[in-house]
Amino acid sequence: MGKTRMEAFSDGVLAIVLTIMVLEMKIPQGNDLSALKPLMPAFLSYILSFIYIGIYWNNHHHLLHIVRHINGKVLWLNNHLLFWLSLIPFATGWMGQNHFTTWPVVIYGIILMMAGIAYYMLAKALVDHNIKNAKLAKAVGNDTKGKISVIIYAIAIPLSFLHPYIGCVLYVLVAMMWLIPDKRIEREIETI
Repeated sequence: MGKTRMEAFSDGVLAIVLTIMVLEMKIPQGNDLSALKPLMPAFLSYILSFIYIGIYWNNHHHLLHIVRHINGKVLWLNNHLLFWLSLIPFATGWMGQNHFTTWPVVIYGIILMMAGIAYYMLAKALVDHNIKNAKLAKAVGNDTKGKISVIIYAIAIPLSFLHPYIGCVLYVLVAMMWLIPDKRIEREIETI
């Protein structure tokens, strides 16, 4: 089965996720820069979440660009990933509104960890279904960066109970890891 509808649906869901996040941003009460100060936690959580959604969209796009076929399992695993990503606006708003307190930061980390696991499962299913696509298998590889990300989330969540800023710093660290583009898929795409 073709991948076009899954790509379009995924792009649409991620666009809605970003739209919900920006609509949750409150308009400042006042007309000078000091009116922005109370909104800084919400704005910082928005920036981090925007970066995460961008990272997932970018990697999802690259992954599907090199894939030829999908199946029902891939569709459901894609929905699994989109489910976790669709919860990011909720956690973003909660975390920002409560100034990065423990439980919102923990829930944010759980959602990020589950999205990381879901992405790994989707990539593995795509490789398994496209077994003859050596470029896909080579591009995905053993996904070391993805595995390290999930481990960092798993460490950050309990550390957030010690101090939520520890978790936040680790979430930023993972985002920074992924901001450096993964050239494996791009190299394989260039040879198609």
